Amino acid sequence: MVEKSAVLMVGWHPNAVDYSKWPGLTPDKLWAGFEADRVRLEALGYDAELGLIESADTADSTLRKLLAAKPRQCVLVGAGVRTIPDYLHLFEKLVNTVHACAPHAKICFNSGPFDSVDAIQRWVGPTTHTP
Repeated sequence: MVEKSAVLMVGWHPNAVDYSKWPGLTPDKLWAGFEADRVRLEALGYDAELGLIESADTADSTLRKLLAAKPRQCVLVGAGVRTIPDYLHLFEKLVNTVHACAPHAKICFNSGPFDSVDAIQRWVGPTTHTP
């Protein structure tokens, strides 16, 4: 039996992004990047899910619900949360939530909305075989 590796990609919902911090990025481009990576991950044998956060106030509870829904082999925290100095506290909080709620999951980071597949593949293979 083949079990897909469940991965969660955590990032800002395109409607919640401050695009002044990301010149040239638009909601359509962000959605396209998210969806392209999700589809590519699925084609590679992952069970890939987007975990989109809408505000700093609700991000932790959103992540906790997603992590409680099923075991994850890998959780990616996106560059939109990780690289903006204003979100440092939120980034720390989310990493600690992953550590507490999914202690066996690998944690990885992308450099933008178009290289999540590479980040995930650094830490978890596309499938695992179970007896």
